[in-house]
Amino acid sequence: MTDNCVADPPLSAEEARIAESLGAEFVERIDAELLKHARPHGRKIAMLVGLAMGNPLVRVPGLPDLYYAERVRSLVAKGSLIAEGNTNSMGHSEVRLP
Repeated sequence: MTDNCVADPPLSAEEARIAESLGAEFVERIDAELLKHARPHGRKIAMLVGLAMGNPLVRVPGLPDLYYAERVRSLVAKGSLIAEGNTNSMGHSEVRLP
């Protein structure tokens, strides 16, 4: 992993509006889906995001992978996942289960 990676862009105004419209229960389902794909060894955030987004039960039209990456960062902040690398760049960082 390199330190000179480019950070993921922020959500657009429309994407942020969609994200804000999600209910707490739905966000919990997204988090559970992300955690389902985590392992005790490091896995790229992009991999977790891609696998989670493959489940149509947690897909929302107009909600990009960037939102799911934000949820991974939230799980890291809560201690549900441990991160290695710059979590602001989903392709250049890994997370694992504690």
